[in-house]
Amino acid sequence: MAGTPDTAGALRAAFVEGATTATAICEAVLARITAQNGDLGAMLAVDESAVLRRAAALDGLADRRLAGPLAAVPVAVKDNLCTAGLTTTAGSRALASFVPPYSATAVERLERAGAIIVGKTNCDEFGMGSSSEHSAFGPVRNPWDHTRTPGGSSGGSAAAVAAGLVPVALGSDTGGSVRQPAALCGCVGVRPTYGRVSRHGLVAFASSLDQVGPLTMTVRDAAVMLGAIAGPDALDATTAAAAVPDWEAALGGGVRGCRIGFPAHLLERGVDAEVAGAVTAAVKILASQGAEVRGIALAHADLAVPVYYMVATAEASSNLARYDGVRYGHRHAGADGLREMYERSRSEAFGAEVTRRIILGTFVLSAGYYDAYYVKAQEARARIAAGYLSALAEVDLIALPTSPNAAFPLGERLQDPVAMYLSDVFTVGASLAGVPALSMPCGLTSGGLPVGLQLIGRPFDEATLFRAAGAYERETGFWRVRPSGAHRGSGA
Repeated sequence: MAGTPDTAGALRAAFVEGATTATAICEAVLARITAQNGDLGAMLAVDESAVLRRAAALDGLADRRLAGPLAAVPVAVKDNLCTAGLTTTAGSRALASFVPPYSATAVERLERAGAIIVGKTNCDEFGMGSSSEHSAFGPVRNPWDHTRTPGGSSGGSAAAVAAGLVPVALGSDTGGSVRQPAALCGCVGVRPTYGRVSRHGLVAFASSLDQVGPLTMTVRDAAVMLGAIAGPDALDATTAAAAVPDWEAALGGGVRGCRIGFPAHLLERGVDAEVAGAVTAAVKILASQGAEVRGIALAHADLAVPVYYMVATAEASSNLARYDGVRYGHRHAGADGLREMYERSRSEAFGAEVTRRIILGTFVLSAGYYDAYYVKAQEARARIAAGYLSALAEVDLIALPTSPNAAFPLGERLQDPVAMYLSDVFTVGASLAGVPALSMPCGLTSGGLPVGLQLIGRPFDEATLFRAAGAYERETGFWRVRPSGAHRGSGA
């Protein structure tokens, strides 16, 4: 492990083989968090005693091979996923003191797979943001350049992985909130097919779009992580009954004969030239490995951002109505009457971006505008989804940039929400269509910032995503390029 980052696979192997202990692994992780998190702002809560108790229990197993596919692997969890006994704030003052009595299904499944939950990661409030600057607890900084954003809303999880605080993390992806920070931080991020992973215990933003997904250093770690959390759940009626394949086994398949659609015309406007060049070069590498690359068009792709921001804000307005100071969340003390208590509680609890989205969503759902905006947006969503599915009937995968630009400076887009929303131009389409997508590093800009390649697949065909991503990763090895100061091999 020395000289390269500690992957989840490497740590598990070292633990199972007796080369190290879960306690030693966790002590090293806790030390790195203590040393680096003050500058990064990636972690919001860490329960050291609980971490070390869990590690000691794993160390006491008679047969470590039975501990699970993620045995002794430290995992950080986005702070909008419930964790029993550990605060879950969703980056909001509304939930600043909320300690759930239960854990999200995805968190429980990780623990059953042998993982150790280290703590909670910072995020844009209620998952609403593309820069991780909209947290009530301060911004997250990109490990590659602390003056720049790590992306959002799962920026804390991406930054923690990129900096080497933890080898893997969980995030949530509504319109790109796993994939975009993965691209900006040089990680692998996966949004599974809608319904592939349970949303039970995930603080809701937009229920028809939200999905839980992994952020990791390698494609193999992502495949193992997703395999651990995927599958039907009686506590979430939207989960699918589809079988969970062995995605790790798919990694060695290569891309020979794989048909990849590349809508190159979408890179001609509004995309940074270095990003476009790196993604185009990545597609050529896949072609050199035997993939068949075809030019394609994505019908109605230009509508994806406005449609997403009508559908998502409408659902957010509905979901966040519960945070009124009576049923859930922060309550203003000393209000003169119920109306003032509602108004003051919500205005004190919610930040500017969440407030903006609630107002937008309430407007598109209001009488006189519902048909003109929300219904039309749903009709357009169906056409966007049909465009993706039509393209994926002709090809196996679609290749796109994950983000139109590399990490931008903190504060640059806070006063221009439209510019911020356009960060999602390449990610919201897959979300609206409910199809799986993966982002992985495909190079660096001349300024030394990561660029992300996005691969989009057919519903419930994550195997092809992992097969192509694994082939590209083996050929290039971009995952080994880490930000200066990032942890490289504990030698534990």
